Amino acid sequence: QLQASGGGLVQAGDSLRLSCLVFEDTVSSYHMAWFRQALGKERDFVAGSKWNGGSSYSTYYADSMKARFTMSRDNAKRTVYLHMNKLQPEDTAVYYCAATRSANKFYSNNFDSWGQGTLVTVSS
Repeated sequence: QLQASGGGLVQAGDSLRLSCLVFEDTVSSYHMAWFRQALGKERDFVAGSKWNGGSSYSTYYADSMKARFTMSRDNAKRTVYLHMNKLQPEDTAVYYCAATRSANKFYSNNFDSWGQGTLVTVSS
């Protein structure tokens, strides 16, 4: 079970940090990701954190967001974050966190668990 939070109304150029609390004790071995869905559009991949074993992770970003967004995770707090900088109106969307234990599902964006989403609205 996942719980996303941190969304809100901001102005263009502002920053925001989203959080996703994972209700699992073994969050360190989960592959995690953030997606977003704007009104009337399909859900898009934003960023992902793949577990490589041990304490090693690889982070991936959608090309259009890698310069402004940073995904991080704090396994001790069972939380993953999405730091978003220089937000623009086109970043307005509902942001979802997702989790899976399957690397294949991670690569195919076929996640097993989804949070309820948190709305980010960026005004111009």
